[in-house]
Amino acid sequence: MSHEIPQEPRRLILGSSSPYRRELLQRLRLPFETHSPAIDESPLSGETPAATAARLALAKARAVAALHPDAIVIGSDQVADLEGRALGKPGHHAGALAQLRAMSGRTVSFHTAIAVVCAADSFVAEDLAPVQVRFRDLSEAEIEAYLRAEQPYDCAGSAKVESLGITLLDSVQSDDPTALIGLPLIRTAALLRRAGLSILSGDRLA
Repeated sequence: MSHEIPQEPRRLILGSSSPYRRELLQRLRLPFETHSPAIDESPLSGETPAATAARLALAKARAVAALHPDAIVIGSDQVADLEGRALGKPGHHAGALAQLRAMSGRTVSFHTAIAVVCAADSFVAEDLAPVQVRFRDLSEAEIEAYLRAEQPYDCAGSAKVESLGITLLDSVQSDDPTALIGLPLIRTAALLRRAGLSILSGDRLA
């Protein structure tokens, strides 16, 4: 009688160098590696912020999957949208100051896109988690104090909400609570299940 050899689960790779996304993915208690994708993250002419996020999430996943075709690769991207104007990572103090001044007292949409790719299985799946964020009316002193404390220059829209940035807000509306931090875990888990990766398996969590 022949016995089938159990197939080894595919490696999981987070296609990102973001410490925020790495920390979020760790919550699923899955073994994974990280690989920073080498892609141009510039928006295209006439592209909406949501379309930019979706395109870049898929591009990141595909770039890493091309190097690791047998792995399941997660790509994600976030773009803040102020009435159609894209707000990316400010990169420096002056940029963050300008962003927060512009967002003060207004509602901003944060588009967080997720893509999961496995080249060996020809598997590609995508999703987008929108988050509506209402900023308080912020004084110059508050903005400067926040920037000095957090230096959120690597965060889209300068909003480091997992820390002191939460005090800048009046409200957050989303159906995927970790989307604003950078990786929508409800959608990520759903796409990983579609890719054939079991998350709540007894042996994995024992």
